[in-house]
Amino acid sequence: MGLKAVLSRIFAAWVNKDLNNIRNNAPALQQKTFLHLITKAKNTSFGRDHHFEQISTYDDFKNRVPVRDYEDLRPYINRIIHGEEDVLWPGKPAYLAKTSGTTSGVKYIPISKESMPEHIKAARNALLSYIYETGKSDFVDGKMIFLQGSPVMDKKAGMEVGRLSGIVANLVPAYLQKNRLPSYQTNCIEDWEQKVDAIVDETIKEDMRLISGIPPWCQMYFDRLSAKSGGKKIKEIFPNFKLFVYGGVNYEPYRARIEESIGFGIDSIETYPASEGFIAFQDSQKEKGLLLLVDSGMFYEFIPADEYFNDNPTRLCINDVELDKNYVLILNTTAGLWGYSLGDTIKFVSKSPYRIVVTGRIKHYISAFGEHVIGEEVEYALMSVAKEEGVDIVEFTVAPQVNPPKGELPYHEWFIEFGKQPTDLKAFALKVDKILQKKNIYYFDLIEGNILQPLVIQNLQKEAFINYMRSQGKLGGQNKVPRLSNDRKIANELKRYI
Repeated sequence: MGLKAVLSRIFAAWVNKDLNNIRNNAPALQQKTFLHLITKAKNTSFGRDHHFEQISTYDDFKNRVPVRDYEDLRPYINRIIHGEEDVLWPGKPAYLAKTSGTTSGVKYIPISKESMPEHIKAARNALLSYIYETGKSDFVDGKMIFLQGSPVMDKKAGMEVGRLSGIVANLVPAYLQKNRLPSYQTNCIEDWEQKVDAIVDETIKEDMRLISGIPPWCQMYFDRLSAKSGGKKIKEIFPNFKLFVYGGVNYEPYRARIEESIGFGIDSIETYPASEGFIAFQDSQKEKGLLLLVDSGMFYEFIPADEYFNDNPTRLCINDVELDKNYVLILNTTAGLWGYSLGDTIKFVSKSPYRIVVTGRIKHYISAFGEHVIGEEVEYALMSVAKEEGVDIVEFTVAPQVNPPKGELPYHEWFIEFGKQPTDLKAFALKVDKILQKKNIYYFDLIEGNILQPLVIQNLQKEAFINYMRSQGKLGGQNKVPRLSNDRKIANELKRYI
């Protein structure tokens, strides 16, 4: 065991004491964060517009600050982009994280000098939690790779602008820089396929021990490593590879294929980072869910998902949440996001400590017939049957077919790229449909009432989703395929790959 591995265990024990404070004192820490945010921002333009000087309780806050999405907040952000200070948070942001939205085009998310260190600390603590619990620290003595966006930065009104992963790449602690791959030059390659090929060339003979990224793009990296090595498993290429860190999507649809590529069931850490803030990470290999980071400059609100589109939905703080109920996550941050709807839905699986699972996107659902089928339900139905039948799923998405060309009953159309095919596709589809009916009573009623026919699966060609994402200019990086759509924009594009 190397010196870094030994020191990391000592550091992990020290950090765990801080994490125990988070685990044991969440409501008090959230109240402290709330008061800090209001006090610090009361003299900003937003604070004056919303009378922060009159806010002393959460009820005061809810009465003065509405829930907003990016478009609602855009007038304030546009002022920041043009160089104005003290708009949403004192001074100017240190960075603007550039991201793409489905409805807003390019978005610029402010990151302040106060909020940026929390991104770095959370990523670090996710690894240290793993070390503390398992005692496994040898990975820090080898090479680590983070599949991410380009670290090249632009400037706007004196602020650094780039992808979140690129911003973070410039701030990796010095003690990790010698271990980190790919090189800066390779990371700057914009074309994703060229970049992956360059990463393969740069890493294939290295002692890779930790690999991190969004699962579908990690799978692409693994596939090309295997092809380059003549079909070897990843464990043969990287015999000391022991830890996979991921985020951005539910891992379960990808797990079987990734572990098949690696050659064994590898330890993994799930993280929940966003440009708006690093929200949670998996702090235990034994317990379900991700530890909600309640002391990182973010005050959280939660709206019951079934009320989100109401005119006056219920808004709750952490004290009042219930287990196993879908909530839309609302953020208030030290970067100046107020009542900000991230668009994600989560469930609490524990309140001692507060741990969550990410269940989907509030705008990613199918309700063309009033069924309101959500991502958690379709993923559960598909993966249950896939596991039972030993079927591998590469990627999938679902859309409603309201007007079938042959005039039959409408249905949900599933576009699936299989790794290992089911022996009987129609029987497989019926099994998935039965489970979905059990998960969603409205969908069950529509099937029973002959309003809908059972779902239809379209079997897609190999690399269909990679080709689709390439055609949209969204290959790699932080881009993800939506699991559900309430229209047929994606479905119509995918028809060519059936």
